[in-house]
Amino acid sequence: MTTPHTTTAWSVAPEAVTSADAAALWRAYHTEVSDRWYLLHEGRRTDPDELEREIAAGTGGGLAPPGGALLVARYEGAPAGTAGVRMVEEGVAELKRVFLLPACRGRGGAALLVAAAEGTARAMGARRMILDTRHDLVEARALYARLGYRETGRHNDEPYAEHWFTKDLTGP
Repeated sequence: MTTPHTTTAWSVAPEAVTSADAAALWRAYHTEVSDRWYLLHEGRRTDPDELEREIAAGTGGGLAPPGGALLVARYEGAPAGTAGVRMVEEGVAELKRVFLLPACRGRGGAALLVAAAEGTARAMGARRMILDTRHDLVEARALYARLGYRETGRHNDEPYAEHWFTKDLTGP
């Protein structure tokens, strides 16, 4: 694994997907992306029972060592966000669950999380990072483009994926 990434207010370090902080951040992430989808497509928030089923079914996702890692960002010591990395084939890692709590956005944490995830992927042997996202997650798409990811063709059959990105990790 890589060493923790730290700034004055921010720190990013690997954490078990089963930790209480990781679980709370996963719940916040899933609630936000699910509610955004349902509000856009059906004009309602996620049904609470459905949300609980999805949260219970979606934890982990290959983000545990040795083939993956979950990074937790802390802002001034408090859990603030996550980014996951999982190897999908030799030399290729996938970026997952990039998320910051709304109160922590706009402070440079997302770029720090992605940089830490890229470093983790390199340490795991990745030469390329891929990811997918939805059309309505415009902030995520803008972040990835700003950080050097380029949009590509489909690389998976995820049901909610609408945009696919890649980045070469071998350069500076």
